Amino acid sequence: MRPTITLLLFVAALSALSPVCAQSALPSSGLATALVELREVDQTYPAEALVEAVKQATIAAQTQGRVIEAHFDAGDRVKAGQVLMRIDQREALQAQAGAQAQLANARANFERNKDLYAKKFVSQAALDKAEADFKAAAATAGQAGTQTSYTTITAPFAGVIAQRFTESGEMAAPGKPLISLFDPQGLRVVANIPQYQFSEVRRALRAKVEFTESGKWVDALRVEVLPTADSQTHVVRARVYLPDNLAGVIPGMFARAHFVIGKARKLLVPAGAVLRRGEVTGVYVVDDKALPHLRQVRLGEQVAGGTSLPSVEVLAGLSAGETVALDPLKAGMLLKQGGK
Repeated sequence: MRPTITLLLFVAALSALSPVCAQSALPSSGLATALVELREVDQTYPAEALVEAVKQATIAAQTQGRVIEAHFDAGDRVKAGQVLMRIDQREALQAQAGAQAQLANARANFERNKDLYAKKFVSQAALDKAEADFKAAAATAGQAGTQTSYTTITAPFAGVIAQRFTESGEMAAPGKPLISLFDPQGLRVVANIPQYQFSEVRRALRAKVEFTESGKWVDALRVEVLPTADSQTHVVRARVYLPDNLAGVIPGMFARAHFVIGKARKLLVPAGAVLRRGEVTGVYVVDDKALPHLRQVRLGEQVAGGTSLPSVEVLAGLSAGETVALDPLKAGMLLKQGGK
């Protein structure tokens, strides 16, 4: 009942605005119009998606210590190899010094045992033990040196800092996230495809990505469908790669991926000609006397680009060759002025 009441109120309000002008031609108003066309377009399968960076990393601590320097924050750009953070390395340096001392002692002991073995004063077993102690001390010294290098956190690649998880003065521990970054040059959208649609999407060589907030459509560079499905949800993940340097597109944004799975003939109307009022959708149809009339229509999915004006599929209410007003608000104002 509610849609019927809404439709009756909508039509009654508009009829009250234009009883006179429906019988007389409107003066030249410069109202832009467009034809309703039956055209062959790409048949697509739409899927909700999220934008993510192709190259992204979360850098975690590999040693324990207090963070004494944090040079960058979220939004800052960094170069590959640039120092991001420093961890207090005094404890690591002391451990390295101790390992080096043990290495020097083990080396001297091994050299003495070699001389003694050559003179037949020690057994082969004693020489083997001295050699093993020397190698173990060398490995310990190398590990201590590596731990010291872990106190300097550098960027693995050039990019933008996404988030800083640890502040200066906080303790770092092995495995604790410190900072995350991504490369804005390479972005993609990731969509989940249901199992019943997998065979068609897998054959899709092209895709278009719609950013609903801005109304922007982008042709994807390539489509990649992963070869496995999730055992619980039974969906397959598809990756749609975007062109570089897209303005206003960042990781985490919502998008809609349209996978091109074939061709179809559809009746199209410009999306800007559609007027929505509550639960009623309509367009202003311009007759041969240049008079606009409101007509309710039923619409389908928006067509994935390919025209100068964004278009939407018409399921009912219009026929091919009819003319519609591109600016429904202006058309309504003209009707109101003409009625007065």
